[in-house]
Amino acid sequence: MDLSKFPKRNYLQGPTPIEAAPAFSRALGGKVNVFIKRDDLLPGCAGGNKTRKLDFCIADAIEKGADTIITCGAVQSNHCRLTLAWAVKEGLDCHLILEERVAGSYKPAGSGNNFLFNILGVKSTKVVPGGSDMLAEMDKVAEQLKTAGKKTYIIPGGASNTIGATGYVACAQEILQQLFEQDLKIDHMVVPSGSAGTHAGIVVGMYGTSAGIPVSGINVSRPKDIQEGIVHKLATETAKHVGMRGDLPASEITCFDNYVGPGYSLPTESMIEAVKLLAQTESILLDPVYSGKAMAGLIDLIRNDHFEPGSNVLFLHTGGSPALYAYLDTFQ
Repeated sequence: MDLSKFPKRNYLQGPTPIEAAPAFSRALGGKVNVFIKRDDLLPGCAGGNKTRKLDFCIADAIEKGADTIITCGAVQSNHCRLTLAWAVKEGLDCHLILEERVAGSYKPAGSGNNFLFNILGVKSTKVVPGGSDMLAEMDKVAEQLKTAGKKTYIIPGGASNTIGATGYVACAQEILQQLFEQDLKIDHMVVPSGSAGTHAGIVVGMYGTSAGIPVSGINVSRPKDIQEGIVHKLATETAKHVGMRGDLPASEITCFDNYVGPGYSLPTESMIEAVKLLAQTESILLDPVYSGKAMAGLIDLIRNDHFEPGSNVLFLHTGGSPALYAYLDTFQ
């Protein structure tokens, strides 16, 4: 898989660290050794995994002559924050469509990412009800802007298309190089699974290089069967996009849906425990929507002996800690 043929903006500044978490591992009984891929430290306003995807997506937009980016996400979307941030760096306008997936959750003067949208100078923010057709909503805004002479480019939620997922195929290759250089063996990898681009890209990268590292996704919104289908579809499309030979078996996609709780972005006790435990053992901040629930899943899998004793398990930290400040009541 030669990824050099795809345009990118070179937003990354070298590999993100793979960090051992010994105190956290001991707090979980020392059953496995947890390592963390620190994609929360990626460049961009407050960091996070979407920078890898946007490296390719915004390059495609610029190559196509766009001067305006339109994207969408939930009201505390990390993806929207980073898309806006990189658009600002590139001198592009950025318009956001925010889906109020939980009724009453959008607050114009809210904290967290919502606050950062305004600080970064978003050109417009449109809030739509949960369940809205987000592509149709973005198309409406695009048509309005086109009549004003703008050249628009739509990036889907999470930048989760084949272009964006290519960023995580590259991440898998980066991880394997780091493991070689550090003489480190990883037995299993755990990733948050939401809009599917990160999960799909990692699976394609690991399978396409015959790494032999199983990848499990921890769902943040959907039931297991639906999420696995979405991830497999995008992974199959991404595999073709990057030129991987052969088919990607559906058996390569594994998701766990026991940690979603009452719904997307709604707090759970296990998420709160996960955020506090990692902060108080390793001084690493998770977010309450994605990495917090994914870590809650990893904690539960460890406690229930899902992994072989003594295994080395790599957790992909996708970032998003600015959203913590919109959840003050949850943690106080």
